Amino acid sequence: MAIPDFQSIFLPLLKACADGQEHTKQELLPLLAKQFGLSDGDLAVKLASGKQGMFDNRVGWAKSYLKQAGLLENLRRGVFKITARGLQVLNENPQPLNVRYLKRFPEFVVFNAGKPKDESKLAESISANQETPDELIAAGYRQLREALAIELLERIRSVSAWQFEELVVELLLKMGYGGTQEDAGRVVGKSGDGGIDGIINEDRLGLDVIYIQAKRWEADVGRPEIQKFVGALAGNKANKGVFITSAGFSKGATEYASQVNHRVVLIDGQTLAELMIDHDLGVSTKDVYTVKRLDTDYFEED
Repeated sequence: MAIPDFQSIFLPLLKACADGQEHTKQELLPLLAKQFGLSDGDLAVKLASGKQGMFDNRVGWAKSYLKQAGLLENLRRGVFKITARGLQVLNENPQPLNVRYLKRFPEFVVFNAGKPKDESKLAESISANQETPDELIAAGYRQLREALAIELLERIRSVSAWQFEELVVELLLKMGYGGTQEDAGRVVGKSGDGGIDGIINEDRLGLDVIYIQAKRWEADVGRPEIQKFVGALAGNKANKGVFITSAGFSKGATEYASQVNHRVVLIDGQTLAELMIDHDLGVSTKDVYTVKRLDTDYFEED
């Protein structure tokens, strides 16, 4: 079942607190997950940051919004309970209980009005798209990253074949293979190279080497090219190889690479751009936004 948006969690969360007792988010998560029919797979879905479960995050934001409206109150760190207003809302059984409904409460209006002007659209988007602020930030980040990857790939395809070979060796070095450009990686790329464009040490000690083939192509790489690469590996008594292209791979190429005895990793243009972004190759940092949270330990009494 699809993970519910955080506004859909408002009413079930409030009902779970209807007994007037103290509760914690972690205590209520299994109960809410069962109500929504979520599977273990659903609960394993993470935010784009990979640091928190999506359902966990949405329950947290639902709790935060109910608190801002005065329907829940914090008692101490991580512990909360329903308020008299919250019980009154349950008696009304609003359908639906959402951000629009919460705007009838003065505290929530102040909470929304207190946002800086440049965040007003964020509040509207939250109400319309059913996404939490964390998800909106992540979505914006993904869009920027995808646009950068497209721009980067276009530039990659415009460099010379020799520059492309240099680029892929430098990327592997940045990923931790070998040591320095001088002693760990070297570009071979020359006419009649036998299907090998580069050689890089797998580790700083040089206990094993990885052979590289780099193709700055527009069309997808087919099975014959992978066969030639595997043949070149065998000719050099090598077991491992990385085939990198600025384009893609045909189905036949990927199937063949998965069946051979040699360990052959295929990296297409999209993956190449993503790896370059991850390892700061050919890109620079434009802006840094630091998202902070309340340090509850600071306010704890000794």
